[in-house]
Amino acid sequence: MAAPEMELSVFCIATWNVNSVRQRIGLLCEWLRTRAPDVVCLQEIKCVDEAFPTAEIEALGYNVAVHGQKTFNGVAILSKRPFDEVQRGLPGGDGDEQARYIEAVISHAAGAIRVASIYLPNGNPLGTEKFPYKLAWMERLRRHAAGLLAYEEPLVLAGDYNVIPEARDARNPEQWLGDALFQPESRAALRALANLGLTDAIRATSDDPGLYTFWDYQAGAWQRDNGIRIDHLLLSPQAADRLIAAGIDRDERAREKPSDHVPVWVQLNLEAR
Repeated sequence: MAAPEMELSVFCIATWNVNSVRQRIGLLCEWLRTRAPDVVCLQEIKCVDEAFPTAEIEALGYNVAVHGQKTFNGVAILSKRPFDEVQRGLPGGDGDEQARYIEAVISHAAGAIRVASIYLPNGNPLGTEKFPYKLAWMERLRRHAAGLLAYEEPLVLAGDYNVIPEARDARNPEQWLGDALFQPESRAALRALANLGLTDAIRATSDDPGLYTFWDYQAGAWQRDNGIRIDHLLLSPQAADRLIAAGIDRDERAREKPSDHVPVWVQLNLEAR
């Protein structure tokens, strides 16, 4: 007699650079009701902790952890389950006050998962201190990720990485040759991070062209589908082994007054093993 199939315990984790959470709160809440992810990593919330629309999010059944900054940057994690631990800020950056990293451990029926929301520096314009800062930040992230991987637990590093991994991740890669997002150094730093043993969820599930997550507001980029893929979910081996599906909610870019980014999500089977 064949053994009965084990029911999947599907756990959805999403990332979205909302480009001002207070301006997009209506779109965010509608998407939360529709997609209903278990965990959401937000970037570029552009507000201090006290100004985050916590009440609206909590009304939808989410716990909220925020690492905000006035006017710029800012990250948050929303979770249907309580947080076991929360760490605000990326280690190794003494004196770095930019709010670009928040990490949380969240328990579920079969154990726990660690999730980080990342807003990696843009790095433009080249030739200024912003590009070395980007690369140094990426090295800090690589070192921290190496330490997290030693725990051998399900880990998802999700966010706006501001790096185009390959030419196929841009509709017109030649337009980005002079941009920090597509410099050889930026791409090499992302590869160094992935080479620790992390899996790009989107590319693990599809080799299709046109998998973009960002369309600039300028020059009709959305209307011409002139996009790039810079929002990524990187999975530890323990998370990648549980990968069911991944996708991009690109229709959010067609909404009225949208963010220039769209949500990216992954589904994991967190059944006990």
